[in-house]
Amino acid sequence: MDEKKDVLILAVESSCDETAAAVVKNGREVLSNIISSQIALHTLYGGVVPEIASRKHIEKINQVIETALAEAGVTLIDIDAVGVTYGPGLVGALLVGVAEAKAIAYAAKKPLIGVHHIEGHIAANYIEHKELEPPFLCLVVSGGHTHLVRVEDYGRFKILGRTRDDAAGEAFDKVARAIGLGYPGGPKIDKVSKEGDPDAVLFPRAHVGDSPYDFSFSGVKSAVLNYINGCRMKGEEWNQADVAASFQKAVTDVLVENAMHAVREYGAEKFAIAGGVAANSALRGAMKEACEKQGIDFYYPSPVYCTDNAAMIGAAAYYEYLSGTRHGWDLNAVPNLKLGER
Repeated sequence: MDEKKDVLILAVESSCDETAAAVVKNGREVLSNIISSQIALHTLYGGVVPEIASRKHIEKINQVIETALAEAGVTLIDIDAVGVTYGPGLVGALLVGVAEAKAIAYAAKKPLIGVHHIEGHIAANYIEHKELEPPFLCLVVSGGHTHLVRVEDYGRFKILGRTRDDAAGEAFDKVARAIGLGYPGGPKIDKVSKEGDPDAVLFPRAHVGDSPYDFSFSGVKSAVLNYINGCRMKGEEWNQADVAASFQKAVTDVLVENAMHAVREYGAEKFAIAGGVAANSALRGAMKEACEKQGIDFYYPSPVYCTDNAAMIGAAAYYEYLSGTRHGWDLNAVPNLKLGER
């Protein structure tokens, strides 16, 4: 392959409730990044309704792709490959994106590259940090995933730890609902916590005995529910902002502690965070401080690249393209796809 030729990837992301398309040049330069969010729709139900999400993807996907191409000032003739999230995620939602990407790649006679959603989140860091290259450690925290990963090379990962139950983002959503903030929980808890005392209530910090890098957030979630129920039974008042801030600190403390343990053990010089919860200001602040104490470089994407988007899928697809990854027309949605699987 000619090293000097620019590689343009058209990327599609539809794993949950964002219909997204992007055009990415050479894995690092975003020419367009279009996101159609369904948050307002799912807020009515207090969470994502898979069937509604799938139908909305079908309605929006052509429009989003056309806008992404137009904004980038390119046509399908200029595109070198089509990248698409094929797992993990909601199966109906994934299928919409995979079917669309296959149809476009087939019609335009372009290579098809299936991308792992978590690999996409990690690759989001490449967009704004041109100097960042593997190896490095990355904490991926989102609504469905909490993974501590060693990025050994582009497309090559070693999972050091993962959640044993609720993902961090899932715990945020459940606690937000319990304390009356509603959906989506992460941004609402982040906002209200700024008015609360993070040391007002001591919630548990769970550590998994047989694995120092694994996480468990169902206990802290239950502790919040028990605390609120206890206050109600005793007729005592409780402060929403204090509970939110105390819960957020409990989750953040565990994420930072496990991450820094891995940094020390692996002698890492670079640490990154990714995923929707990586947009949380308390987590960013705590991680930045911890990395400074360890004397290592800290990387994180802008909020728009933390939540689900297609630019990150384009970045990941570029490196998969360079390594020779190609998928056939039998590519299917894999809702429980494990990182590192093909």
